[in-house]
Amino acid sequence: MKSNLFLHIVVDVMLVAVIVCVASVSFLGATANVFSNNDSAPIYRGNSDDKVALMINVYWGTEYLDGFLEIFKRYDVKCTFFVGGCWADDNVECLRDIYTAGHEIGNHGYFHKDQDKLDFTQNRKEIADCNRFIELAIGEKPTLFAPPSGAYNEHTLSAAKLLDMKTVLWSKDTIDWRDKDEKLIYSRATKGVKNGDFILMHPMPATANALDDILIYYENNGLKPITVSENL
Repeated sequence: MKSNLFLHIVVDVMLVAVIVCVASVSFLGATANVFSNNDSAPIYRGNSDDKVALMINVYWGTEYLDGFLEIFKRYDVKCTFFVGGCWADDNVECLRDIYTAGHEIGNHGYFHKDQDKLDFTQNRKEIADCNRFIELAIGEKPTLFAPPSGAYNEHTLSAAKLLDMKTVLWSKDTIDWRDKDEKLIYSRATKGVKNGDFILMHPMPATANALDDILIYYENNGLKPITVSENL
């Protein structure tokens, strides 16, 4: 009797161990699929043959946005504005003006946090909270997420994917927030530019001063600026 009881206990323990191993492998496999899946990887450039996309990240510089919109209208250009949730909450009318002018609105996180330092729950909250305020303002939920400072980790990609969003970075950076020099901004936005490029800028006075010349350069070189979604 004792030997039979011992045998049953050993068999039960082994069955539990097998079940745990199978569950662990399944979980790890599902997790690996999330991060190996191409549609969760960050996108750095588009696929168009003769077009580029301008990305305007907005947490400040509200006073310069009207000037940006006027210049874009003059050249019949549409681009993608990645806006912060706290900015959207404080500047609803300005956000609506951008959207009404036909530009695409993307998500740039709620508080401009370094998302590579956040866990999954924190990443999801930053993105979802920003979506909520944008949707309240314009009646449309963004489909693109640009992580602040380009900082992300696997939790960022997983959270964006869960929210049915693509994570977007850039192929050319004007670094206008740091180097407030319109000639340098112009050079970074035009030198070696190719079809499909995502060009990052911010609503800064030096950028506004360079914008006319940047758009003329694109026009003269057969490159049409479009939104990021149109460039995918």
